[in-house]
Parts: sequence; C-alpha cells; structure tokens
Amino acid sequence: MRMFLDIFAQIFRNLWVHKLRSFLTMFGIAWGVGSLLLLVGLGEGFRSGNKRALSEFGHDIMFIFPGRAPVVQGNMSSARNYLLTYEDYLDIKREAPHVGNASPVLTRNDIRAVSEFATANGELMGVEPQYNGIRYLPLKQGRWLNGMDEAQKRNVIVLGDEIAHNLFLGRPTLGAKILLNGIRFEVVGTVRRVGRGDNNTLNMHAYIPFQVMRTYFPLKAENQRNAISFINYQPRVTQEHVLAQDEVHKLIARNHGFDYHDENAFDGWDSVQESKMIGTVFDAMDMFLGGVGLVTLALGAIGVINIMLVTVSERTHEIGLRKALGATNRNILFQFFLEGVLITLVSGVIGMVLATGLMAALGTQQQGPTGFDPPKLVPMSAILAIGSLTAAGVAAGLYPARKAAMLQPVEALRQE
Repeated sequence: MRMFLDIFAQIFRNLWVHKLRSFLTMFGIAWGVGSLLLLVGLGEGFRSGNKRALSEFGHDIMFIFPGRAPVVQGNMSSARNYLLTYEDYLDIKREAPHVGNASPVLTRNDIRAVSEFATANGELMGVEPQYNGIRYLPLKQGRWLNGMDEAQKRNVIVLGDEIAHNLFLGRPTLGAKILLNGIRFEVVGTVRRVGRGDNNTLNMHAYIPFQVMRTYFPLKAENQRNAISFINYQPRVTQEHVLAQDEVHKLIARNHGFDYHDENAFDGWDSVQESKMIGTVFDAMDMFLGGVGLVTLALGAIGVINIMLVTVSERTHEIGLRKALGATNRNILFQFFLEGVLITLVSGVIGMVLATGLMAALGTQQQGPTGFDPPKLVPMSAILAIGSLTAAGVAAGLYPARKAAMLQPVEALRQE
C-alpha cells in the first residue's frame, strides 16, 4: 500500500511541476472525448426526434392521394387529374390481402366551428372508427368514434387539443354542443396534445364519422359526390409494405384506367420507407462519428506518448538513482505505465462530465427545431469512449515505460 501511495505522490508531483504541459495534454484528450460524446448525443437527439415525429403520424402508416395519370403511358404532358373514391377504398379492403387496415378520409378546412364561448377554424376530418388504429390519436377525455356512430350517422365529434382549447377556453368539453356551419354536433372526446413547440397542425384537427362528413361536407369537386381526400392504410406486417403498396397501386390504376407501372401517376407517402431512409442516414452518421472517435483516440494516444517520452528524458537521472537504490525494472515500468493511464482516464472523465453538463443545459431549453430532441448522453458511447481511450493510454504508455525501465543505472546517472 505504501508503495502505491509513493508512486501516486510522484506522479502528481511530476504533473504539478510541469503544469502547463500536463494541462495542454489533458485538455486535448478531454476536448476530444467531450466533442465525441456531444456529437453522439446530438445524433441521438436527432434520431429520437425523427422517430417521435414519425410515431405521431402512426405505426407503419401509408398514404395514397389523388394524382395525375398520363393518357399516353410515360407522357406526363398528356396527364389528367383523377380523384380517389369511396369505391377505391372498398376495393382495397376486399382485394388487397397484404393491406392490414385502411380508412377513407374526407378533409375540409373551410368549416366554421362555433361553441357558446368562441369560434375556431381547423381541419375537419371524416374518418371511420378504425382510423385511430392507423394514426396516433391518444385520447385525453371521453371516447373515440365507434361503429354505431358510423352506422347511425350520429352528429358526434372528437376534438384535437388546440381546437378544443380555442373553442372552450379551458372549460369542460365532454357533452358540450358545437355548430359546424350551423349543424349541431356533440363533443364525445378530445385528443391529447401531440408534437412540440408551435407545430399545432395535428392539434387543430377535429374528427366526425365518415358517413356524416360525406352527407354534410363532401368535397366540392363537380360530379364527384363519392370523391375522398385520401386513403390511409397499413401493411399486414411491416416487411410487406412494398407488396401492400403494389396492390393498392394496381387497384387504383385499374379503377381509373391507367397503367400501374407508371410511378409518376401515384402520389403517396410510405412511413416505413421513410424510416429506412432515415436509418441509412444514421448509419452513415455513425460511421462518421466512429471515424471522428478513432482520430480522437489516435490524437490522445500521441499526446500521451509525447508527454511520457519527454518525461522519461527529463527524469533519466532520477530513474538511474532509483535503480541504483534498488528499484526494479518492474517498479519503473509500473510507475510510468500508471502515469500514462491516469492522465488518459482522468482527462476522459473530465471530458465526459463537461459534455454531460452541456447536454443537460441544452435539454432545459423548452423550444427546439422540429424533428430534434435535446441531445442525450448515450451510456454505451460514454463507456466505449472512456474504455477505448484508457486502452489507448495503456498502449501509448507501454513504449515510454519500457524505455524508462530498460535504462542502465550507470548510464542514467551519467546524464544530467
């Protein structure tokens, strides 16, 4: 135990004697580790923010919108507009085996909502009961639309968080009556707030039964009483999203008289494919950060080798004296080896603490860019960074330590 205390005392005494050199070496290592962890933390915040943004739409959600179909295959200059219809939705339900769930959607943003307290304009959506199984719509109060609402064409409505607040100003909403373009509806439920910051688009939605929407507020397209805004659907399982999309495209192309091979004729969005693309971006980011980490470790190792070589040169006389007094090669090796590991480990921990503090400070900010969450310390990255840097310190300290241990006492004592 006494030997260890003596060794540590010698290490700290040497570091203190060369304060500036020791500080610069440790600062470089701490800066590298802190930068690496901060980059990883920012990447993790970006990753979780995008996952959260996608999850607020729904799980494995896919869209098909009205599009433009060319009269002459491949010639978009001859394209004509087509609208989706309720029959398209029914055909998808009946004839697309890889589609697990689907719902027609009618939307209007020109409907005036009036309560006894205020008026508001949002986006009114006519949907079927299964819609909340496709889209992310966590209930705050009351219930969601059900099959009886749809079958009996009940005038009931579920309000998004922001439009509920605008209409009732914090007062109770369940059971209250509102007017939609003069038609009375009963509020049966409200949806929890989704999204962050000023992104209130989803919170300004209100939902009524599809058949009620179809009766009172159809699309304004001429001679298109059965037209719908779009169709939301899900693949039966995630891996079948391409098969589900192909089946939907074939049915739409058949019903509207064009070749389904013409991809330009379809307007849609596939959240599964979007997630894969984002995953590819993050894979590339991980490779980049891994490269930055390797450079950081290399620079840290070079810094440790440099300071240890200088230390050995400066302390040659001391090493010779200690060996003349009975210190073994193992004692000398262990001292310089421990000094290199200590410098590396302490510097890495300081860098981790500083990065953690900065990320915690950024996490207190209430607002952030859309699609970004506050940066997070990834424990595994911190462990790998500190562990790898310590291993690099061990490797970097071996050569100077061995050089010090192999000095002959007589030769060392001759040097000043």
